[in-house]
Amino acid sequence: MKNIPGLIVSMVANGLITEHTGEFGTTQLYGAMHAYEIELPLSFTHFGIVSEGEVVVTIDGRKRTFFGGDYFSCKGRVKVESAGICFIVSTNSYKGVNVFGGPVENLGRLKYIDGCSDSLLIPPVIKGNPCLNHLHFPKNITQTPHTHPSIRVGLVYKGNGECLLDNGEVVLLSKGSVFLLAEEVIHSFNTSSETMDIIVFHPDSDFGPEDNEHPMINRTIVDGISAKNKEAIRTTTIN
Repeated sequence: MKNIPGLIVSMVANGLITEHTGEFGTTQLYGAMHAYEIELPLSFTHFGIVSEGEVVVTIDGRKRTFFGGDYFSCKGRVKVESAGICFIVSTNSYKGVNVFGGPVENLGRLKYIDGCSDSLLIPPVIKGNPCLNHLHFPKNITQTPHTHPSIRVGLVYKGNGECLLDNGEVVLLSKGSVFLLAEEVIHSFNTSSETMDIIVFHPDSDFGPEDNEHPMINRTIVDGISAKNKEAIRTTTIN
């Protein structure tokens, strides 16, 4: 493991790799690979990506099998049995939902910065909640140095690149590298002759549905007016 100011970098390994406690609760980074079994903490929500091979995840007694490129969010009593390579980020900052998808596509669906693209693999359930993203970096990318207001926890899913810090430190990244980037650290991710794909967890968001702003209420029309603008009929308590 390489631990420099603002950035922790390691290769995927079995068990707890590192953790961070801050504004958004405790975030833990786990790895599970090659016939390894792990039971994840009960009070957390878990975001995972299978890098390669086959992984069985048991959620409250129900088994699901995931393959390379599949991803998930789950809560409850969770056990991971890995015959491949799996990256897991666990957070106690909110109660998530069980969501499963994959495989990860080659390119992001959304334009990002400096020629990069992004897909929101697991979006926030409610505005402010955590999310899981797929970032795609084409060849020969030099990102504009930037910061994030909260930590970023990621896995290099494919390819190679580097993370350049403001102090001039260059951290090489390759398939299987995992990292925890502290909040407000100036950095850029760059590539040369290869592309790079990163799966990255954000513990917060400024995007997503709200009680008075979501597709169901927005598109419920009463006398030509959206229900979001009719306070008298909006639900006040969820029973």
